[in-house]
Amino acid sequence: MTAPRAAKRPRATRIWPLVHSERAALAEDLASLTGRQWESPSLCEGLTVREVLAHLTAAANLTPVRWLAGVIRCRFDFDKQVALRLAEHLGATPADTLAGFRRAITSTTKPPLPVVAMLGESIVHAEDIRRPLGLHRDYPIATLTLLAEYYRSSDLVVLAKGRIGGLRLVATDGPFTTGSGPLVSGTTRALIMAMTGRLDYCRELDGDGVALLRDRSEPVHRS
Repeated sequence: MTAPRAAKRPRATRIWPLVHSERAALAEDLASLTGRQWESPSLCEGLTVREVLAHLTAAANLTPVRWLAGVIRCRFDFDKQVALRLAEHLGATPADTLAGFRRAITSTTKPPLPVVAMLGESIVHAEDIRRPLGLHRDYPIATLTLLAEYYRSSDLVVLAKGRIGGLRLVATDGPFTTGSGPLVSGTTRALIMAMTGRLDYCRELDGDGVALLRDRSEPVHRS
């Protein structure tokens, strides 16, 4: 018997349109925010809604060379590098911040990460923004499933694989399932957000493994 092949990572040409679609949807959702809403705390600890959007813009403008130069400049302090790039794209007003993000919607520029990680940034950070504002998006289930499959086997940028070790995750709205052990079930979106440490979404999950997953969650820092 031959060993099963590892699943192939989807081609970048397939994923970039999904990233662009999610960016465009977020820009549309934020078009009518008030000044007070822009300053609302996001799900990323210490960052406002506006600052998370600037972080997304920064990621869409960061080449591998600029990323490495920033890391060296910040003496390998990755949090400092993220803060530096965020400040570059914040702008003087919320309108500036949104305009900068709109210009980056169709960008295919990225730091040295797989393109699917950029899809993760566009969805997870969009939820970091939408959730506190009471906004909701019906994400395509195929897009969410693709992202969940990535996170189940990766700790790159954000701890996900390690967080769900020894648990069995089952989506109630799509085909995603992974692992073995105590059950954690819920929507694919809630599973993704819990996998990436968003404690708030554990309230939407069911099963004997939810308490353990909740214990492994922590305040979400810049990523």
